[in-house]
Amino acid sequence: MRDIKKNEYASGIIQSLIVYGMAVYLFYESVVPALLLIPLWWFYLREWIRERASAKESEFRNQFKDSIQSMSAALKAGYSVENAIRETRRDIIPLYGADSRISKEYDLMITKLNMNRPAEQVLEEFADRVEQEDVKDFVHVFSAAKRSGGDSITIIRNAVRVISEKIDTEKEIAAVLAAKRLEFNIMCVVPFVIILYMKLTFGDFLKVLYESMAGRVIMTACLAAYIGAWIYGKRLLRIDV
Repeated sequence: MRDIKKNEYASGIIQSLIVYGMAVYLFYESVVPALLLIPLWWFYLREWIRERASAKESEFRNQFKDSIQSMSAALKAGYSVENAIRETRRDIIPLYGADSRISKEYDLMITKLNMNRPAEQVLEEFADRVEQEDVKDFVHVFSAAKRSGGDSITIIRNAVRVISEKIDTEKEIAAVLAAKRLEFNIMCVVPFVIILYMKLTFGDFLKVLYESMAGRVIMTACLAAYIGAWIYGKRLLRIDV
């Protein structure tokens, strides 16, 4: 969540308030339920933050993949580990900019290297900071290759290839699921559109649902079913590689 910017948080809060307000208006048409359903607003906002953070982490994995490919090429060209890290930082700036997360991480690593910190320790601290499996796997293989004293460049290149293939597979799956997510989002909007249409065209017909206790119970049951279907749909679209 640390990559989510303030303007993105503001956008998420506004979006969640709009959805929350529409749900209260369409299902209850009353202020009292709005106070009782505040936890639903928080639940939606928390889900938005989780999805946004997941997208940021996926973006960082792609940046990391490009960075270790550049590092592998630098090591193959004969650079030392320290200089390979510096060279990698120069390569990723044109791709992602100096303000990107990956660039800032490499800036921090270079600062530590300039303080005569061991490269292996700097990379391990990098892995501890970002807390991503791919990064930890790469640093673990890197450290093991350096300690083994064997053909470390070949070992590192193989590790880079495996990690890159995994990340590319995740991208392919995400591309396949993108259309399904769009369909899911459209299906989530349809009930709101139908109820709004009915309210605008047959308002008197729906009054009983908002003015009687039985009607409120029915609308509450419909809202609960909708939320349950939304949660189930979200889970179906979550695929971990």
